[in-house]
Amino acid sequence: MRAAPEWQRDLVLVGGGHAHVLAIRRLAMRALPAGSRVSLISPDSHTPYSGMLPGLVAGHYRFEDCHIDLRRLCDWAGVRFLQARVQAWDPAARRLQLIGRADVEYDLLSLDIGSEPSLDAVPGAREHAVAVKPVADFFGRWQQSLPHVADALPAKEVAVVGAGAGGVELVLAMAHRLAQRSVRWHLLGRSAELLPGYSSRARLWAERALAQAGVQVHLGAAVAKAQEGLLRLEDGRSLKVDEAYWCTAAGAAPWVAEAGLPCDDGGFLSVQPSLQSLQDARVFAAGDIAHLAHAPCPKSGVYAVRQGPILGANLRRALESLAQGQEPAAGLRRYVPQKRFLSIVSLGDQQAVAQRGPWALGGARVWGWKDRIDRRFMRLFSDLPPRQMAPPAAPAEQQAPCGGCGAKVGADALGSVLSALHSRWPQHALAHSERGDVSALRLSGPGLQSIDSLRPMIDDPWRMGRIAAQHALSDLYAAGAVPASALAHVVLPFSRPRMQRRELSQVLDGMLSALAQADCPLLGGHSLQGPELQLGLVVNGCLPPGQAPRSKSGGQAGDRLILTRPLGTGVIFAAAMQGRADGRVVEGALRQMEQGNGVAAAILAKHPLRACTDVTGFGLLGHLREMLRPGLGARLWGARIPLLEGAAELSAQGLRSTAWEANMAAAGRWVLEEAAAGTKPGHSPGAPRSAVMDLLFDPQTGGGLLLALPEQASGACLQALQDAGLPAAEVGLLENDTDARIRVLWD
Repeated sequence: MRAAPEWQRDLVLVGGGHAHVLAIRRLAMRALPAGSRVSLISPDSHTPYSGMLPGLVAGHYRFEDCHIDLRRLCDWAGVRFLQARVQAWDPAARRLQLIGRADVEYDLLSLDIGSEPSLDAVPGAREHAVAVKPVADFFGRWQQSLPHVADALPAKEVAVVGAGAGGVELVLAMAHRLAQRSVRWHLLGRSAELLPGYSSRARLWAERALAQAGVQVHLGAAVAKAQEGLLRLEDGRSLKVDEAYWCTAAGAAPWVAEAGLPCDDGGFLSVQPSLQSLQDARVFAAGDIAHLAHAPCPKSGVYAVRQGPILGANLRRALESLAQGQEPAAGLRRYVPQKRFLSIVSLGDQQAVAQRGPWALGGARVWGWKDRIDRRFMRLFSDLPPRQMAPPAAPAEQQAPCGGCGAKVGADALGSVLSALHSRWPQHALAHSERGDVSALRLSGPGLQSIDSLRPMIDDPWRMGRIAAQHALSDLYAAGAVPASALAHVVLPFSRPRMQRRELSQVLDGMLSALAQADCPLLGGHSLQGPELQLGLVVNGCLPPGQAPRSKSGGQAGDRLILTRPLGTGVIFAAAMQGRADGRVVEGALRQMEQGNGVAAAILAKHPLRACTDVTGFGLLGHLREMLRPGLGARLWGARIPLLEGAAELSAQGLRSTAWEANMAAAGRWVLEEAAAGTKPGHSPGAPRSAVMDLLFDPQTGGGLLLALPEQASGACLQALQDAGLPAAEVGLLENDTDARIRVLWD
């Protein structure tokens, strides 16, 4: 039997900055040392290209034009994408603490998390100002405030604090975007001159643009305190503002300096010419978060772009050293920052000024240069070449796992994971000493049992563990049972014991995060190794006293049908596997699947349901067929069926899950479609009805519940679900039909 690749070491990249995306692209072009696994941790699925941010704010670009889809890039490159935020770092233990989920361990680490304005340096700034970095957070806030600023009467007073290149670009972009609105703009700078470090000719271009845009420039105006609607300056003056945007000198995330490795006074990690930490050869850093101890330079994306290829080459060499049992210390490439580079400052209305050394030139032509440069950079990540490289083969000397006793995970790895999980989840995870091969069930009433299993749709083991648990619990919720206990069955990818422990910890912690929400203890389970991750759970539940299991087919003619959650997970993940799904669309689907049906189940227990089922692998129409009996049919209102964002558009492109055809064959012959000519679904303007019809057969993972209840009770039930924040909708009704058909109508 041919040996499967065995994971032996983890390279973890934190942050989706310019250097990291270039390094990922470089790492993907040639096979890594066998057993090397790469993961990227980022709080956002898309990372902005900072050079195009002013054009985005001004309205010259769409979101897609200037954001790199990290999830798509990672899928293409064979890199695990973990959407999470780091809050602490322990270099001695080689461990990262993430917000709201299990810690991540590494063998090799690289940081490219950028910087953020030092809001805490000015009292009140954090509470009353909007930081321009992180860019993703800023742009969301700008979009939310845009209608309030644009339509306000009397005119709003908007200030940008920071008169460097970033502040000048931002205020001019905002002024251009709202050129026809009555907004008064202010630009404040601590320095006595505009654009410090730029030539007088470049400043002249900026001064003209600011004057033409009506921006009042306040130089030598250091802010001493920010209050609601007011900026107090150090010289005693005050400036009334409705909104303030902070674009001043940048600071580092606090957890970097708190880790204890050498940093500069601003908390930025000090690195050697190889971009390695001065103290820890297994830690690299690039971009704004790196302080080049050998050649300090300003915080600018220009340096990060140049560092990317060198970082990628050095990370590969470091992995090769670890594969040979050596520390990554020698033979790495050096980064020497360029002394001069072309700096281009956007001036709002598709004008820009460029400077290189003493030379400066401005105008529309310069904007055209910048636009072509920026778009060429973005094409590196939007037009990804096909990858035909096979995964790294197992070393010749590696023996294929024999499968003895089910290829079980080692006792040491299992014991350490269970002990740690018990500490984190004391009420819902048994300690290793309490675990046995048989567990007693403590049921307060009649019991129900269900089993479900999943293959991975994404390569984040923590989220897959959480989704698998929610998916399994849905059967209990549909039957009206309260979860009581669970057993897990986990197949881990072949790996060394250390890597097994890491993976198992992620999976089980994800499961427990969902089970704990349902107050459902994990009593134990079975773990083994195989070619890929597989997750299964047996879940046990109790019925309330005197209550029988809720029927799937107890509905009556006239009952209203309510769907608690939107459809579309099947087509979205089919598209993701082909690199055709936007990362934001994938993230929306994941968040829905992670939430589960526990909130809905608690609400439904208070309403007179006649029938209920969960919508999973057979799709909406397949599961609706299970609710029908001879003589009972159903009518669906196609335009009212809720869909996940992006699902209709992907379906319209002809994308389908591999299970779609079987679902269509099983339920399609019972379905009739009736529609007036030219009608289109109201929730997805422009999407053809055929695309939405296809989604009715779309297999769902972690889908919602489909309910049948009397007409007089449906309104109150629907309102209660919606009041709880659930995207529930009344989608049809049951009716008498001798052929038990499902009619889909478009109104």
